[in-house]
Amino acid sequence: MSDTKTGDDKTLSVSTKKTLTLKRPGLEQGTVRQNFSHGRTKSVVVETKKRKFSMPGERSEPAVATPAAKPRPQAPAAPQARAPEPRPQPAPQAPQSPERSGMVLNELSADEIEARRRALQDSKVREVEERRRAAEEAQRRAEEEERRRREREESARRQAEEEARLASEAEARRRSEEEARRRAPQVEKDALVEDEEAPRGSAVARRGPAKPEVAAPKPVKVKGEEERRRGKLTLTAALSDDESARGRSLSSMRRRQEKFKRAMHQGEREKISREVVLPETITIQELAGRMSERAVEVVKFFMKQGQMMKPGDVIDADTAELVAEEFGHTVKRVAESDVEEGLFNIEDSAESLKSRPPVVTIMGHVDHGKTSLLDAIRNANVVSGEAGGITQHIGAYQVEKNGQKITFIDTPGHAAFTAMRARGAQSTDIAILVVAADDSVMPQTVESINHAKAAGVPIIVAINKIDKPEANAQKVRTELLQHEVFVESMGGEVLDVEVSATKGTNLDRLLEAILLQAEILELKANPDRTAEGVVVEARLDKGRGSVATVLVQAGTLHTGDIIVAGSEWGRVRALINDRGENLKEAGPATPVEILGMQGTPQAGDKFAVVENEARAREISEYRQRLAREKAVARQAGQRGSLEQMMSQLQTAGAKEFPLVIKGDVQGSIEAIAAALDKLGTEEVRVRIVHSGAGAITESDVSLADTSEAAIIGFNVRANAQARQAAEQAGIEIRYYNIIYNLVDDVKAAMSGLLSPERRETFLGNAEILEVFNITKVGKVAGCRVTEGKVERGAGVRLIRDNVVIHEGTLKTLKRFKDEVAEVPAGQECGMAFTNYEDIRQGDVIECFRVEHVTRTL
Repeated sequence: MSDTKTGDDKTLSVSTKKTLTLKRPGLEQGTVRQNFSHGRTKSVVVETKKRKFSMPGERSEPAVATPAAKPRPQAPAAPQARAPEPRPQPAPQAPQSPERSGMVLNELSADEIEARRRALQDSKVREVEERRRAAEEAQRRAEEEERRRREREESARRQAEEEARLASEAEARRRSEEEARRRAPQVEKDALVEDEEAPRGSAVARRGPAKPEVAAPKPVKVKGEEERRRGKLTLTAALSDDESARGRSLSSMRRRQEKFKRAMHQGEREKISREVVLPETITIQELAGRMSERAVEVVKFFMKQGQMMKPGDVIDADTAELVAEEFGHTVKRVAESDVEEGLFNIEDSAESLKSRPPVVTIMGHVDHGKTSLLDAIRNANVVSGEAGGITQHIGAYQVEKNGQKITFIDTPGHAAFTAMRARGAQSTDIAILVVAADDSVMPQTVESINHAKAAGVPIIVAINKIDKPEANAQKVRTELLQHEVFVESMGGEVLDVEVSATKGTNLDRLLEAILLQAEILELKANPDRTAEGVVVEARLDKGRGSVATVLVQAGTLHTGDIIVAGSEWGRVRALINDRGENLKEAGPATPVEILGMQGTPQAGDKFAVVENEARAREISEYRQRLAREKAVARQAGQRGSLEQMMSQLQTAGAKEFPLVIKGDVQGSIEAIAAALDKLGTEEVRVRIVHSGAGAITESDVSLADTSEAAIIGFNVRANAQARQAAEQAGIEIRYYNIIYNLVDDVKAAMSGLLSPERRETFLGNAEILEVFNITKVGKVAGCRVTEGKVERGAGVRLIRDNVVIHEGTLKTLKRFKDEVAEVPAGQECGMAFTNYEDIRQGDVIECFRVEHVTRTL
């Protein structure tokens, strides 16, 4: 038994047999890094000792440890030597003594040892199997990589072949296109047909539009610099002589071929008949669009008819209808006036009609008492407490009698009545003919009768001024028979009432006659519809804008309605009656003032309510355009061409002297007209615009202003309104009481229209002896006066070989070096012409004076 001590008592081996010392100590060292909190680490050296197993049957003596020997730490053996993982290791087990190890080895049974042996063999088998599988996987990956490499090489080879084939085809096509461009156009058609019949395998046939084929997606090729710039115009290509370097692109040629093929094989399109709406005028372009045709085709149609038209030219509806029918379409004619459809004359059912007040117009001769009678009727029907409520004059009034209303229209005379009737506004139901009992029937009375009969309006005769001593009502009735007005007392059907406007006599009887006549007429209207009516008068008020007095004829007018009156429109902001009261609505036969019009309409214009502002504006613009066209046409007609003016001068005479003549009696007027007619000549004559008996009124002044005539009054005077209007218009009114003075003044005035007579007086002749050319002066003729005298400033003629060469005036006349006023015969002088220098020796200068003599009739 031996003891062995090694080192500093760190290793102690005790054995009684040699076999124990022949084995390796079985110690292996390793380093483990321990991690602590706050990032602190520590490396620890660990020694492991492999456990020794003994086969069953083998004896093993336990190791005997000496008391002085220190136990060696023991750790589980690892299968292979490897670096330990950097994770915290479990605490090392307590060291075992050699006696304990021997006990463990002895305690292993044979089954456990066999199981461990089999496990070791199985692990070796698994390891061999894993190596085999890894080798097979690596071989498979190598084969796959080789296959992919071969595929890439094959694809690149096919792509290179395809690109080479396309490049050769493009080059061949380019050469054929250049050859085709060099040939004649007719040969090009054959080439295009051959391309169309090319085999299906060619590039043109495959890409043609006739039978498109779905081609495989082509591989993308990165073009080089030379191929990328092929076909582009560069400086080198432009300067070189190679014309084939740049040609038309393939797309351009392909589009050209497709267009030619479409033109060759395109069949006739199926015609679709359409309904074409044609206004009064339309452009060719718009007509083609409505027919769905090309404007070029319509222009070609006109060219076939021998007319050169453009798409922007305007044609009338008849021509457009012929064109549309020629192209196989139907036509629907419309007019611009269709915008006014449904605006007026709306038919009402009999059940909706209700009674309405009559509308009465007072007519008659001047100063027979029309306005006085109307004022008397209105004042008689106003309660005394309301007398102060009438604050304005609106030209139309409404009075009440026995619970029934009567509407009166205050017209300035038959002229306004005629204007209303000319505009189609039949606003009057009954006409009251006022005749003065002391003056009987006068010319304007006859005109009023004719106007009333032309309008188909029943007449009521009011014989006024019966309070005067010289009044003779029976004479009035008798004279009315001459004009086919038969009153009841004379066996007729016309009602007549003797009244006095100043005394208020029989005014009630006049109103009863009006109501009786209205009952006979059975006046009715529909109040439950949109309103329409007529404008009585209109004016521009400084504070309220355009104010129109209207008479509602049908329907009911409400505040806020949109109305159209003539060429103006507006929204009703207020309705005011003749007493100055604001109304919310106005029924049939009610006169009201309207505020809110955009412009001032004309008296006699019809108005109607429309649904919205858009239609009101459309109607207003149409009427304004129509009015402008009429005005232009009227001015063109008045202006006319030069040939028309010359023909008018030859036929109608050169000048006219217009006159408005008013006299005291009709006989004087006839005598004046006959005397003035004798003054006329072929060059000037008198034109009597208007003549009549009575005072000069405001209407006469307006007529004279319109016709640019003079006003002559014979034993009559103008009233205040007429004088004021004449001053504003700048018209002179001449008064006469002797017919000869009147004729003499008119004769003198007409003489002023005659062109003055040109009278020429011969002064003398001078002969040119020498022509001098003086610097800064020009040519000067040295002359000798052979006859008469020569005056400076007189007219001169230059005569050469008895032919007048020039006619003008003298610029200078000198005797020696002095300017002289005249040179008598036999003396020499120097003369120069104004703006003329073509003078020669031997020419004759004739001097003369021109005088204008006023002509008289």
